[in-house]
Amino acid sequence: MNDNKELLDKIQTGKKSAAKSDRVSNPISKKGVKTPSVKPAKKAETKSQIPVTDPVAVQPDNIVARINNFNTKKSSNRLYAGYLNNVKTNKIIDYADLFQALSVSLNEQNNLHNLFSTIHNIFTDKLSSLYTAFGVFHEKSKCINMKLFSSTGSAYTSKIFLSDETNPVIECFKNGVPVIKDDNKFLNIPYLNDSSSLILPMISVNQCKGVMIIGKDNLDSNINLFTLIANYCALFLHNTELLEQTNKYANTDTLTTLYNHRGFQEVLSAELQKAEDNHTNLSIIMFDVNNISKINKEFGHAKGDEVIKLLAEKVKQNIRSNDKAGRYGGDEIAVILPDTNTADAKYLAEYITYCLSCCFVDDVGPVKVSVGIATYPECSRDQEKLLILAEQAMYISQAKGYKEGMSAIISSADFNFWDDAALNSFAEIVAKRHAQLGINFEEELVHKFNNEKIISQNHLWEMANSLAAAIDAKDPYTKGHSTSVSRYSEALARAINLPEDEVQRISLGALLHDVGKIGIPENVLKKPGKLDDDEWQIMKQHPVIGAEKVLAPNEALRDLIPMVKYHHEHVDGSGYPEKLKGEEIPLAARIVAVADTFHALISDRPYRKGMSVEKACEILKEGAGKYWDSDLIRHFIAIAPSLSTII
Repeated sequence: MNDNKELLDKIQTGKKSAAKSDRVSNPISKKGVKTPSVKPAKKAETKSQIPVTDPVAVQPDNIVARINNFNTKKSSNRLYAGYLNNVKTNKIIDYADLFQALSVSLNEQNNLHNLFSTIHNIFTDKLSSLYTAFGVFHEKSKCINMKLFSSTGSAYTSKIFLSDETNPVIECFKNGVPVIKDDNKFLNIPYLNDSSSLILPMISVNQCKGVMIIGKDNLDSNINLFTLIANYCALFLHNTELLEQTNKYANTDTLTTLYNHRGFQEVLSAELQKAEDNHTNLSIIMFDVNNISKINKEFGHAKGDEVIKLLAEKVKQNIRSNDKAGRYGGDEIAVILPDTNTADAKYLAEYITYCLSCCFVDDVGPVKVSVGIATYPECSRDQEKLLILAEQAMYISQAKGYKEGMSAIISSADFNFWDDAALNSFAEIVAKRHAQLGINFEEELVHKFNNEKIISQNHLWEMANSLAAAIDAKDPYTKGHSTSVSRYSEALARAINLPEDEVQRISLGALLHDVGKIGIPENVLKKPGKLDDDEWQIMKQHPVIGAEKVLAPNEALRDLIPMVKYHHEHVDGSGYPEKLKGEEIPLAARIVAVADTFHALISDRPYRKGMSVEKACEILKEGAGKYWDSDLIRHFIAIAPSLSTII
């Protein structure tokens, strides 16, 4: 042990100063037995000393020479420190084990990178290959994109262009035949130790998809095996391309080549997530071709398609590379603008509408569009709400018409939610998309209603009128129903001499008596025939929904809850939702019940025409004392003829 320590000290001293190094004899015999300890040489021998790094002087079994030679080999490659040694191996290949590993691993792959990485790992483990490279042909760039995996776990990427015809990779790709090289210099990858290379074409359906390269000695015996695996990779790549094309077609509108509705929604979801992660804006512009129905009717659908294609082309020509456009509806084109605020979105929309105004379509003239904009997160953070707000703004643009010959470009941040045009647009969207949206968006309407800061009684009435109009607009057969019931209730309250403040309270409550229908599905609310038992149970929920979801959260409206909740109770206890009897039912609710029934009888319904005033009054008389308060029916019949003049 002391002898070895003295020898190592000698080596370190020799590295620091060649002048102080001493000539060292071989301390290890061929049998591996230690020789006597090394004695320091005299200074006179220094001149004849041969440096240990001199390859002529180093003997094969000299430990100093071995250590110095090892250090020299490492220093030639600082990145890998010489760990990639081109060492030949005579390892016997267990083909059964190899095919088992390939079978298990390849069946589990679902993307190209994992496939290539798995094959490389198997080659390294089972065949002792030094590296594996895969090159995939890129049509547009006319090059082969290379990915090389080394046995140390490192990876490299590079490109080899088809114009480099002297490169064996291109030779293999173009000719479709294997090429064997004694080196790998053609890859132009630094720090890769030299080795023999086998270049194989990856062929699927008589088409070369790229190349596979294996760095290993004794390649000839395995060429058939490597060819099989290369062609498997080609087949996998081919199938991946076909799947991508299928998905692309599934998400592409055939008329405009833009995203279809499904593809647009998927892209928008991803872009909104990016905007959330990066704390950036995102705007949506929605274009709608005006009078498209008239164009289709008068000139045929081919002309309508021509107009839509023109709009799509102008959109594609003027959006940025990172913007996305899709055909949102039949004649609606929507654009996603990442990292864009409302002002910038308006600028782009104005330019596109200007370009359209300069394009004349035969028989149609210039293409005119309505334009709506909504911006994340300013307008909403929810994807569905953001789209609805953009569409609502587009409807308002349509209602406002043109300014100086140009389309009115409206952002959802520009208008008051309770404005008549805004509410009408909102009601139209709800009527059109209710089945897809469900109750969630209508809850947004209630949320806005309950979070509105009431500044005066007039303000409260304006909001109530707007909300009632939006509810009535869901069903064209009940349009104006809430307003009429409010007038009838007010008249009946005055007829029985109630105080003025109570009359006004009843009038407001009657205006909102059906507010709970905002939560009733469209297919139930607008069913033309008789409701079945399940549908009827759904319909009977609207008084409770109105009282608990709409009025209860709003302190200014809580005193209206009895009218809304109990206006379908009957004096004999057969009503709903709580089967109250007689005077258990609040007077205000009994008044609204009479007014509600009368207007329902004289109004048209999907399943019948409206009755005359006389017939409606007869039905009210028959139900007096059973369904409705007898005294109230008597007073109402007396005033009914005068009410009919304002129906």
